[in-house]
Amino acid sequence: MKILVISNLYPPHSIGGYEMRCKYISDKLQTKGHNIRILTSMYGVQEEQINGNVHRRLKIHGYFGRPWLPIYKLFFLEKHNKIVINEELEDFKPDIIHIWNLGGLSKGLILSLQITELPIVYDVSDHWIAQSFEADVWFKWWNNETGSSLAKCLRHSLRLIRLNKIIQKNAPFGPWGQIKFTNIYFCSESLKQITINQGYELSHANVIYCGIDTGKFRKRSNRERFQRLLFVGRLHEDKDPITAILSLKYLPDYFKLSIFGSGEEEYVQYLKSEALNFGKRIKFTNASSEEMRDVYAQHDLFLFTSKWEEPFALTPLEAMAAQLPVISTLEGGSKELIRDGENALSFQTSDPEDLAKKILLLENQSHLRTKIVETAYKEVIAKYNLDYITDKIEDYLKKSCLESKKS
Repeated sequence: MKILVISNLYPPHSIGGYEMRCKYISDKLQTKGHNIRILTSMYGVQEEQINGNVHRRLKIHGYFGRPWLPIYKLFFLEKHNKIVINEELEDFKPDIIHIWNLGGLSKGLILSLQITELPIVYDVSDHWIAQSFEADVWFKWWNNETGSSLAKCLRHSLRLIRLNKIIQKNAPFGPWGQIKFTNIYFCSESLKQITINQGYELSHANVIYCGIDTGKFRKRSNRERFQRLLFVGRLHEDKDPITAILSLKYLPDYFKLSIFGSGEEEYVQYLKSEALNFGKRIKFTNASSEEMRDVYAQHDLFLFTSKWEEPFALTPLEAMAAQLPVISTLEGGSKELIRDGENALSFQTSDPEDLAKKILLLENQSHLRTKIVETAYKEVIAKYNLDYITDKIEDYLKKSCLESKKS
């Protein structure tokens, strides 16, 4: 298949996990013989850039440090993105479109793609539909959902003289109902349900969980030692690293905590000020993705403290692949991965004392540690390795292509 992948961000100019997933899956599909082209934004570069099969040509509005434009300037951005998508379709002639994330990108791109009648498949691994899809400024303005009295008069005048049709042809917009998510899969049942609860009819959507390269993580060799605790993630309130820090109040002094991650300076300083209460028991550091291959194996227990409806976190999977026991909250997609007492332990969200109790439970029951590590490792290898997940995505793309031809 010739697959045109569309994502707002793409490595190395990226900031989160879904962009890395996009690259991993796209690379894997290419090694399986598919012809892949990536169309992404100019985030991280000064101008349009084509490097191999990665085309950085789209413009972002209002996200990732980009300015929010007045409506008359936004027209030119929308027009630019419409021209780009038409040029890419004409040049590449894809069999299918694989959309990963349109946060900050023109939703009018979807209307331009729908006109072609090419099959469009959505991979949804964050809340960009549930929380921000209908925040698109261009669509909201034309759908009479925003603007001053003067703006309402201007829209009315443009419609009277039918100039809106000319504008629409160059920079597409329309009622929200015109956009169809016929072929779509989510990274968890939780994210699917959250999106449905926002009013989207997506009961037909599939679920394909996130995967990781299970073979890249070094395995923990010292199973007897149980002192080194690990937190990996964004240093942000929704990830709740403060609960990991405060759990040390209820643990013996020989427990040490390593915190790998970065975040906004104010919050990081707050965490570090709290950490001062525990002397040298807490270390803040960072590591590249390559260095993370060894980080998990250097520790004895992974703490996943997230308190928000996270779609489906990858770090617990990485810890499991390194044969590291996991203690986790049951928020968002995590409750579909974590089975307390079987492949991990769970604790009450934002409760450092309960977290400490679970840590001590694992310390005192080595047989339980062994059980959850072995169960988790078998599951992550069988159900969450990247090759297996890529096969499921490939099957879904092929099925979508076939059904499109039949219709």
